[in-house]
Amino acid sequence: MILKKLSLINYKNIQAATLDLSPKMNCFIGLNGVGKTNVLDAIYFLSFCHSAGNPIDSQVITHGQEFFMIEGEYDEDLHISCGMKRGTKKHFKRNKKEYKRLSEHIGLIPLVMVSPADTLLIEGGSEERRRLMDVVISQYDRSYIDAMNRYNKALLQRNTMLKQEEEPDLEVMSLWEEQMAQEGEHIFRCREAFVKELVPVFQRFYERISGNREQVEMTYTSHCQRGPLLEVIQRDRPKDRIMGYSLHGIHRDDLTFALGGHPLKREGSQGQHKTFVISLKLAQFEFLRRTNNSRTTPLLLLDDIFDKLDTERVEQIVKLVAGDEFGQIFITDTNRSHLDQILSRSSHDYKIFHVDNGEINV
Repeated sequence: MILKKLSLINYKNIQAATLDLSPKMNCFIGLNGVGKTNVLDAIYFLSFCHSAGNPIDSQVITHGQEFFMIEGEYDEDLHISCGMKRGTKKHFKRNKKEYKRLSEHIGLIPLVMVSPADTLLIEGGSEERRRLMDVVISQYDRSYIDAMNRYNKALLQRNTMLKQEEEPDLEVMSLWEEQMAQEGEHIFRCREAFVKELVPVFQRFYERISGNREQVEMTYTSHCQRGPLLEVIQRDRPKDRIMGYSLHGIHRDDLTFALGGHPLKREGSQGQHKTFVISLKLAQFEFLRRTNNSRTTPLLLLDDIFDKLDTERVEQIVKLVAGDEFGQIFITDTNRSHLDQILSRSSHDYKIFHVDNGEINV
């Protein structure tokens, strides 16, 4: 997939911009806080129907303005647009036809973004790590999105019954538990297969970037591994009733990360954490590329990825992203020398954009 042109109006600090883009490498240079990341965030929005960093759509509108608009022209005559006025819902369109359900769009434009916020995968809670799995799987398996929606609906209904003061109707609760179990086991199988295939690819990327000096592990844990999910959910109903919410289910799944056999969060340096996250995201890219059988190569967004990395690791990442296996790339940095290294190694087309307080110039 190639994004040929991007147009923005009132998107965060970018009041107006129209960018004709390179089919290979697009570099955005500028100081911190000038709007480089906002360009990448708008591209992310066109793939996932929301901002990467803010789930509240109205908050991406430029301060003092009443609406925002994003338009993207892709190859294969694909035009995607999204607009929103304050106080109304957003309108998301494909070739000028509005979607009835936004989930119909997910996966059309596969995309992987690496950003400083990804350190939450290591430092944050299990929700961040589940989201990592969900974002990738939903881009190639539409049934996964539907299963997640049905599971979350059943979970919400069960939690509502657990919170009520009067004793819940066990027959009705059983129906919601059965739906949780049915959808949850499908989601578990998808996640399990994804992680199994992802791990060796991720480890190869990490070994290459670290110079084979460190060994990393990633393990998937789920209540589904304890037996039939319906039995696991129903086994602790009394505890759930006391707590007022469901203690068991795929909404509690997690990924554990290790470095040299020890928990990464406790043992790893900032540079090792950064290497871990970048390797994980590059593995996601490779996974999506394989899954699509090269029909649609994902877009790759690299936001300020070189900070806290030593020279050798930067060198290895430069070699990777300059290679032919990656498609269209968008990269931001405050340091022009990093990008010069990448461009000098690549024979492909490129464009450099200078960003200053929301103004973007080639």
